[in-house]
Amino acid sequence: MKRLTILLLMMFGVSLATVSCRETTEDKMENVADDLEDTADDISDDVDNMTDDDATDPVENTVQEGVNEVKENTGMGGEDDM
Repeated sequence: MKRLTILLLMMFGVSLATVSCRETTEDKMENVADDLEDTADDISDDVDNMTDDDATDPVENTVQEGVNEVKENTGMGGEDDM
C-alpha cells in the first residue's frame, strides 16, 4: 500500500508539472503576432535606411568630398566646406 501511494503521488506530481507548464494556443498566437510585428518594423527600418542618401553610400560621399577638394585646390570650382 505504501508503494502504491508513493507511486500515485509521483504520477500526480509529474502530470501536474507537465500540464501546468503548457503554453496555450492564445499565448502562441500572441507570440507569433509579436514576432510578425517586430519583423515588419525591422523591414520598415531597413527600407528607410536604404532610401536615406547619407546612409546608403558613405563611400560616394567621401569620394565627392575628395573631388570637391581637388577642384578647390586647382582653381576649377568645387563646393567650399563650411
